Amino acid sequence: MRQGAHVIVVGNEKGGSGKSTTAFHLAIHLLYQGYSVASIDVDGRQQTMTHYVRNRRNWAREKALTLPHTTHFHLPVARGDSVRENHKVEFDLFRQAVVEVEHKADFVVIDTPGFDTNLTRLAHSLADTLITPVNDSLIDLNVMAQIDPSSGEPRELSHYARLVQRARSERLAIDGRNIDWVLVRNRISMLSSRNMRQVQLTLEKIALRLGCRLADGIAERVIFRSLFATGMTVFDPLDDELLGGMPTSSHLSARQEYRALVAALNLPERQASARADSRKAEGASDADSRTLAQTDG
Repeated sequence: MRQGAHVIVVGNEKGGSGKSTTAFHLAIHLLYQGYSVASIDVDGRQQTMTHYVRNRRNWAREKALTLPHTTHFHLPVARGDSVRENHKVEFDLFRQAVVEVEHKADFVVIDTPGFDTNLTRLAHSLADTLITPVNDSLIDLNVMAQIDPSSGEPRELSHYARLVQRARSERLAIDGRNIDWVLVRNRISMLSSRNMRQVQLTLEKIALRLGCRLADGIAERVIFRSLFATGMTVFDPLDDELLGGMPTSSHLSARQEYRALVAALNLPERQASARADSRKAEGASDADSRTLAQTDG
């Protein structure tokens, strides 16, 4: 995979941190930049990214719209009696999805669940860029580390931070490459406050401790809830028929914030794939969104 697509993993063991929204918006942005993009949803429980993809395809079909779409895979959780066999099945399905797109896509965007699973660890081990959205709240910082209440210094690292550190160490040992880990402040309050400043300072200390980068993400906006039903994003054209309603100032502000986030990720520039242009012309295609079948033990 190292010579093929650039793999972007969006991960955090805290539910409701905006992982799926971030992953889907990033994938659509890359499509509009002319790249060929595959998306993989390894959250067998919530399947939020898969719902995004289906909503977008259904909306495009209903309104006869020509929209860019990712080649999408949803990987189910194996539910056999043997943990070892379940892990083998999941590994095989994950490998099947990766092999299918590794030399066809420019980017692969992987959305992970808000808890530790075998597929979560597999996805992190493959990441070139790892994005961890963190809600702008002192409560949510515990997903990264225990914080000393007096000094504000990070003390014991969380389970998720240790999981990422193991993935980075293993990756470095295997191919000498490091995972570019970016913490993204998400659901940022639009009003400055003492809590907001404290979160910023604490995240800076955590990033330094973990050897990762810190980037501003997206403010708390209702626009994302309304866009989900149609699978649209802030990167889609500002057309009232396309969006199902007139775009708002919130839509424009969110687009600017996401563009700033993408710029902060420092993703590799690649020659836009001609495949992406042909995919735009195809419109929605059921063949490009699939759940890989689970085989019996």
